[in-house]
Amino acid sequence: MDLKIIYFDLPFWRAEISRLPLFIANIKFDDVRPSGDDWDYAKENGKMKDGTIIPFRELPVLHINGQSIGQTMAIARICGKLSGMYPEDIVEAGKVDQIVVAVENINALLSPSMKESDPIKKKAMRKELTSNELPTYFGYLQDILSSNNSDWFVGDNMTIADLAVWSLLGWIASGVIDDISVEVVQRFEGLVKLYNQINKNPRVREWKIKTYDHDKVRDDEYSFGIPDSI
Repeated sequence: MDLKIIYFDLPFWRAEISRLPLFIANIKFDDVRPSGDDWDYAKENGKMKDGTIIPFRELPVLHINGQSIGQTMAIARICGKLSGMYPEDIVEAGKVDQIVVAVENINALLSPSMKESDPIKKKAMRKELTSNELPTYFGYLQDILSSNNSDWFVGDNMTIADLAVWSLLGWIASGVIDDISVEVVQRFEGLVKLYNQINKNPRVREWKIKTYDHDKVRDDEYSFGIPDSI
């Protein structure tokens, strides 16, 4: 099978929930991370310089057996199915989907503050997020996790739902989002436990050492330059 995932050179959840399942399952794929010039060309022409179609002129894109698939959830389902990290049962599949869509919703909550250029307004928006919207959503996620009576969101094994939450939490905990403190996550013990459990997975650790900023990945400090617990 010919597989290629196209996304920026970032450890962002939109790509990691597809890259990581393939890597964990030892499924070979081309990890394409276009340069700025390459991406400018793709946005203008709707395809990469090698002819790979970019359906919505946005990333990520999965190129599979000569065909291009866009949109995060569609790509993640395919990669999850190939790797055994997406359920066959339709109810469990729906439960996985709801978690990934919740992560998309949290991402959407953060987006307006990222586009705000006024630093005072941005700080106020981030304060509101930290005080209200983010804890609310994290509370929903923790309730769902706790109700499964397992280490995972769905069933008894790690799925793309767990990887989506793990990567989102890592992004927030990394400190790269000004005025969003790691403390917003720390109060949710179930999510912290999930985060740390995935962090310690040997294949996840191997992936991070292989693809993340090596200056920020050490034997005792796996994630984005922060300690092994958040």
